[in-house]
Amino acid sequence: MNRFEGKTIIVTGAASGIGRASALRFAREGASVVCADRAEAVRETAAMIADDGGAAEAIEIDAGDEADVARCVALAVERFGALDAAFANAGITGGEAGGIFDATAEAWAEVLRVNLIGPFLMIKHAAPRIIERGKGAIVCTASVAGIRSGAGPTSYSASKAGVINLVQTAAQQLTGTNVRVNAICPGVIETGMTRPVFDYAREAGKLDRIGRLNPLQRGGSPEEIAAVAAFLASDDASYVNGQAIAVDGGLSSSLPVTRQKPGVPAH
Repeated sequence: MNRFEGKTIIVTGAASGIGRASALRFAREGASVVCADRAEAVRETAAMIADDGGAAEAIEIDAGDEADVARCVALAVERFGALDAAFANAGITGGEAGGIFDATAEAWAEVLRVNLIGPFLMIKHAAPRIIERGKGAIVCTASVAGIRSGAGPTSYSASKAGVINLVQTAAQQLTGTNVRVNAICPGVIETGMTRPVFDYAREAGKLDRIGRLNPLQRGGSPEEIAAVAAFLASDDASYVNGQAIAVDGGLSSSLPVTRQKPGVPAH
């Protein structure tokens, strides 16, 4: 498919995981991609796109810093002439080990700065340039942890709940512009953030336990999230706006229950 032929897309958090997989997906579908991350490995992502015959530019930024986000948007327009979509994907867990009573305000502030203020800044600076194109999309990474408790640290979960409300609010404030704003809520995905858990499970021979609570009974891959990001950023999702799409193997479709074996009725 060439859904993004002639279009320019920004991806934050593009040095690894979901961000890298999405940048590669957008490029394979014809987009010129601005790969943004604070990690130097973002240049590897851009090089991978170039080696595959695509067009990419790498930029090292702090996704929660307004000057950096504005600089990233300006680079997209200067380098490729316009901006058609943005994927505000960068995020951190914050390293919070305990719950509310063990956390500090400083740790919370940093998680909120990157995970919630970051997407706000991308919407603020990218939307006006996308409007110039007549239509486009902004996609933000939220999480199933933002839907209800039990899927992540407290500060992380609160920040992702904020992202869900942010896309709803932004979609309304962009009424009449033809710029759509949506969020993806990943479940358990193997990324740099979660790799220690996956690696430990492999070494212990317990990989089958990851994702066992969802109906598919497995974890997901960055490429599976990238596929949804590409859909939401494309014209295929032209009537999808202000939504938070869970991509979690069905985890969020139910509250905790005691499962019965297939074909065995409950008594």
